Amino acid sequence: MRVTIVGAGIMGLSTAWALARGGHSVTVLDQGPVPNPLGTSVDEHRLIRSAYGASRGYTTMVDDAFAAWDRMWADLGRRQYHETGVLAITSEGQDDWVRQSAETLEALGRPVAWLDRDAFAARYPLLTTERMVRAFHLPTGGTLYAGAIVEHLARHLSGRGVTIRPHTPVADVDPDRARVRLADGTVEDADALVVAAGAWIGRLVPSVAGRVTPSRQVVVYLTPPPETQAAWAAMPMILEIDPRAGFYLVPPVPGAGLKIGDHRFSLRGDPDLDREAAADEVEDIVRLGRTRIRDWDRYRTLRAKTCFYTVERTEEFVVERLAARTWALSPCSGHGFKFGAVLGEGAARALVDETWAAAFPDWAAGRA
Repeated sequence: MRVTIVGAGIMGLSTAWALARGGHSVTVLDQGPVPNPLGTSVDEHRLIRSAYGASRGYTTMVDDAFAAWDRMWADLGRRQYHETGVLAITSEGQDDWVRQSAETLEALGRPVAWLDRDAFAARYPLLTTERMVRAFHLPTGGTLYAGAIVEHLARHLSGRGVTIRPHTPVADVDPDRARVRLADGTVEDADALVVAAGAWIGRLVPSVAGRVTPSRQVVVYLTPPPETQAAWAAMPMILEIDPRAGFYLVPPVPGAGLKIGDHRFSLRGDPDLDREAAADEVEDIVRLGRTRIRDWDRYRTLRAKTCFYTVERTEEFVVERLAARTWALSPCSGHGFKFGAVLGEGAARALVDETWAAAFPDWAAGRA
């Protein structure tokens, strides 16, 4: 088939990768440069981990994701992943997500290692035990080098005959004809069409616009005290997830820095605007880390970044068949990058396998 893909983030490029492996002719269009610094996929790193609360579907899907990444590493000739392990912390009044994650993992035969306050303090002296109740550690999970993956994948695909056209904004799509109309008025047809436009997808696909909300997110990179850098390099990712004040922390790994972000969604903003992090937004992130990182006043803010997610109400991925051979892909809600390779394979398969096409949306939503 000749397939047009709108969007050169991780979802669009992964779908192109899977289609090219299947012998199809693929053209990828993006409104900006590739990698696009405004895209959700482009940052130093994104997390991949099996702790997923009560969601058995996404917990098991992480295994499929790791296998798909291994297939991609084989093609790229380079592994873009650093294992850190996971530390999930529960504090006073916020035990549900950690407890549910542990119960789901244990039901799947993956017991976690619980730590009480004393064991936690001895093992992680960089952290405080303020308001902490308990925590568990998982040895698996780590960081995907997101920006580098997008860059190297785009380069690999160009070498495999995939046409990647940056600075080519799409004005609208015709799902029934698998057709796109570009901003310059040009009309282009294909046998199949995939719309993976990230935070801009609602502008092209009205049915998806009603299900997802662009959400402006701020992350802060920190410089730790020099004498702690070796200890930080051995730390796991930290998840302290709470609907009111949860955060995640990514330890410094080779080539990427110490990052802290708010797990809550802002559910506001325009992805074409709102790109400078304001001082009060940075302070909100700093406040999250202050209660958990020991000697916080000795840490310095290196820089702040913004990105945009597309958030579904229950944080499920939205994968929607618009016509016989046209799909809209919005797998984000803040946790989509880790599944990029496997969802790209799923989207490519859905274009040629009717049985899988019927199952794909529920599977992608973590319900199957």
